Amino acid sequence: MKLRKAMRSVANGLAFAALIFPLTAARGSQAQQASEPDAVLRQILIAACSQDSKQFSGSLTARSAAAFEHMTPAAQATLLKRFVLLDKAGMPRWEKDQAGIKTVLCVTPEITTQMQIGKAEVRDNLAYLLLVIKDVTDATDANARRVDIGLVRENGQWKLLSLGLLLLDLPALAEEWDQAEIQANEKSAIASMKELAAAIEKYRVSYTRLPQTLANLGPPEKGAPKSDQAGLVGTELGAGRKDGYSFRYVIVGANDVGAPAKYELAAIPSEYGRTGLRSFFRDASGLLHGGDHQGAVGTIMDSKVE
Repeated sequence: MKLRKAMRSVANGLAFAALIFPLTAARGSQAQQASEPDAVLRQILIAACSQDSKQFSGSLTARSAAAFEHMTPAAQATLLKRFVLLDKAGMPRWEKDQAGIKTVLCVTPEITTQMQIGKAEVRDNLAYLLLVIKDVTDATDANARRVDIGLVRENGQWKLLSLGLLLLDLPALAEEWDQAEIQANEKSAIASMKELAAAIEKYRVSYTRLPQTLANLGPPEKGAPKSDQAGLVGTELGAGRKDGYSFRYVIVGANDVGAPAKYELAAIPSEYGRTGLRSFFRDASGLLHGGDHQGAVGTIMDSKVE
């Protein structure tokens, strides 16, 4: 059912192109040596299933490979997952029937995607293959997707060129993905700032003082929560990093005891322009501000954020 909904949601346009994006050959040496287009595509599908982004650029043209390597790890992982219509890495395997048809299966505990590779039609330095993607539980093939995959020979190796009628323009898509990720990360940073503030207040009530560091809010390594590891936030926020942002915490003044004690919080893009644009600042009175500071810490003069 999850697969069918995913397929319907990406039935046309660039969204579908992103869904069935090309991925690198798993086991890089095998991919580089594969001389037949169907063998190259098979290895690409195997890598997509196992989310082997390290080898991804091996299946792309030089221009697309450079753009892919510029993507954040989160964006790379999303492309890999969407290529096989799954939300997590799977266990890949492939098989060949008596008719010589090659099929790659991506198996997860919840669902299995079947990807059947058609015979390659080679024209000079171009090759076209029909890829049929379906849920193995769909006996009728009603929700199967059929897409022509285009490969081009570059420096003697087959590289991904097109998906259906769309030429593979990874640089343009990478820019779109960066913008989408920035928006998601900024939204997450705001939520994290509020979560940290709530955790600090809970800590204040429990221990009658402010925590010395964000690490004091994190989960205990073992045993029950205590003042140095109160278990009020997850491991990421306790370490001061989450979803492309770094978080800083400062006690304002010398007093950290009781209700009068004050503090400030800041969230800064870990990599300005790729993981986020705006910096966020929670002042000592509890107001949240946000503004673009080119990756520097925000200030109380920034616009208020709800």
